[in-house]
Amino acid sequence: MTLVNAVPQRQGAVGPRAAELPDGCLALAELAGHVLGRPVHHVRQTRSVSEVDRGVSSRAELTGPNRAAQLAALESPGGPVLTIGGDCGVELVPIGVARFRYGPGLGVAWFDAHADLNTAESSPSGAFHGMVLRSLFGEGDPEFAAAPAVEPGRAALLGTRVFDPEERAAVARGLAVTSVDALAGVEKLYVHVDLDVLDPAEFPGLNYPEPDGWTIERLVAELDALAGYEVVGAGITECVGTSREVEVLTPILEAVGRLLVSG
Repeated sequence: MTLVNAVPQRQGAVGPRAAELPDGCLALAELAGHVLGRPVHHVRQTRSVSEVDRGVSSRAELTGPNRAAQLAALESPGGPVLTIGGDCGVELVPIGVARFRYGPGLGVAWFDAHADLNTAESSPSGAFHGMVLRSLFGEGDPEFAAAPAVEPGRAALLGTRVFDPEERAAVARGLAVTSVDALAGVEKLYVHVDLDVLDPAEFPGLNYPEPDGWTIERLVAELDALAGYEVVGAGITECVGTSREVEVLTPILEAVGRLLVSG
């Protein structure tokens, strides 16, 4: 049975709407529980923030109680896990745990407007949500680098349309690929959905909106196209929408639910 974890972390983001992430998480998690017919486990996260430390904003919170609470919530899930964020940084723990449990054949489908492949040195903002995928490859700051790491070439950037120079360089050397068809040797799949893959006209509750995104219908079709994979976990992140606004995301939750059940 699918475990639904609500992780209302906001410290991985530094934008003007970052403080709205905890409430957006709770609104989306409530809808997810209703759509999927599953109870929601609320993973306690602190809301305090701190200055940039060694290139990472709110380092102490991200590496301290927030991470410990997530790890405790994943000790014995008993089935696939759906993580509702919070910022994209909430994916470090569940994907890291999945890589540990399922081995080097784990692949990641990364639906996101941004590549999230910066390091503390290259990040223009110090926001960890822009570094999390790079950390999952075991690179960058050692306090965040996953071990074991996702294998190079086993994460696909989907709907990604904003790249910083270091992120383009990482893709050019094959760290991540830009289509599911290019994934090599993937046996099990984790599906990450940052809602900013959507166009802002489709859903206004985006923490970091970017123009020229997908429609909800397109995202659902792309998710359904992953039905041939064994999906062992998923995450939906970066929601700052209200309870009323998130209702339009119901088809996305249904599609993710289909993947987790079929997996």
